[in-house]
Amino acid sequence: MGVQRIDVTATTTAPAGAVYALLRDGASWPDWSPIGSFELESPGEDGGESLGAMRVFRTGRITSRERIVELVPERRLSYVLVSGLAIKGYRADVDLTEGPDGTTIRWHSSFRAKVPGMGGIYRRALTMVLQRCADGLARAAAAAHAP
Repeated sequence: MGVQRIDVTATTTAPAGAVYALLRDGASWPDWSPIGSFELESPGEDGGESLGAMRVFRTGRITSRERIVELVPERRLSYVLVSGLAIKGYRADVDLTEGPDGTTIRWHSSFRAKVPGMGGIYRRALTMVLQRCADGLARAAAAAHAP
């Protein structure tokens, strides 16, 4: 079973700091993404949603548990899927690149399907979800940063 890769982007007029603040705040995700609800299952090393935090996102009947594995202020948030989907080795990196006109959000991930032949199906579905997340994050950051 091959590694599946997803790579989506969105741009916003907001600075990277505003985008990063929303990304770090799991409670804001249901406002700007297709995620239905958020719960902090366990805090990270420095409390709250810091490195090592376990975050639970629910959408319909799907409950995914994700651990924050990398944080670079105003530049990157990375997480791994611990449970919730029939995939393994899932890691997502959300990279922020600030330019003169705003910030580019690059949300990219990789994984392997647990069930042979299902990788492409998961990749297509997750690509749509992650694009909606990136686009929603871009809109929310722009709105939060609007004069």
